[in-house]
Amino acid sequence: MNIKVREFRNEDIHKAIEIWNQVVEDGVAFPQIDKLTVDTGLEFFQSQSYTGIAYDEETGQIAGLYILHPNNIGRCGHICNASYAVSSNMRGHHIGERLVLDCLKMAKEFKFGIMQFNAVVKSNKAALALYKKLGFVQLGVIPDGFMLKDGSFEDIIPHYHIL
Repeated sequence: MNIKVREFRNEDIHKAIEIWNQVVEDGVAFPQIDKLTVDTGLEFFQSQSYTGIAYDEETGQIAGLYILHPNNIGRCGHICNASYAVSSNMRGHHIGERLVLDCLKMAKEFKFGIMQFNAVVKSNKAALALYKKLGFVQLGVIPDGFMLKDGSFEDIIPHYHIL
């Protein structure tokens, strides 16, 4: 497997929404409750500052994606935010790390100065370990900041990284 990351193209939409919706359906990472359709997915992915697609260069198979966008506006517009999704059958192959590294590079190209994650769920051990490895700083804990699919609540840990 040789994973590369490139910009989202319209023909990626079916696989991109499938991967995105897997994470939404799992109900343990993304704040979204509603799944994307082809129409809402195209609008969503095209409205980001950048949507990156991880794919296997040998097979062309899409393995994951990320979205990059401003975290706020105006005087805080230099802070960006991102979300990452890896296909459930491709997890454990360091695809998330490739996505985050590409995202950090793209954030710099878009002239953002800080990457901020607002809601890293405390039970998302893989993400927490990756962000620590890549030099993100934890800002504290927001108790019960995330509602899990079963209706219970989990702490979230905001992070930032100076670009």
